[in-house]
Amino acid sequence: MGKTVMYLEMTSLDDLRPSRPGPALALRRVDLATPLVHDLLARVGAPYGWRSASRTEHEWAELHATRPLLQAWLITHAGRTAGIGNLEPQPGGNVEVVTFGLLPEYVGTGLGGCALTLLLRQAWHTAPYANTEPVRRVWLHTSSEDHPNALVNYRARGLRPYGMEARG
Repeated sequence: MGKTVMYLEMTSLDDLRPSRPGPALALRRVDLATPLVHDLLARVGAPYGWRSASRTEHEWAELHATRPLLQAWLITHAGRTAGIGNLEPQPGGNVEVVTFGLLPEYVGTGLGGCALTLLLRQAWHTAPYANTEPVRRVWLHTSSEDHPNALVNYRARGLRPYGMEARG
């Protein structure tokens, strides 16, 4: 049985519907090449079959070389790492939320909406691709294999579907 991939977008910061503020929740940018980022992406993505869960060091190095604008943002709760998000500025004023997720021990704690709100705000304030156009669109994709509440959270924050496809 294949999976369904849904594409969602937000075309204005005014579209953001923030979650209730999360106590002691923050974002902190870190170097994408650090082993901490690789470990977090593997731990967050393993339950959902993310490619990052099995990427080799050689594949990580290739990713860093081919996508130099990819950013890693730690999601922290009371100073402890709770999850991770990756943002990537792209041509045309687009910013992709490449990954977003909480560590398994934080899933189901009610922090997902708050964390996504922080990451979407950061996406809107990301330096534009090649310092050309300001951010005009934030987008992401999710699949039927992601956490069951992912799509609900994305839509609740104001992201709107604009495409869908069935894969393998």
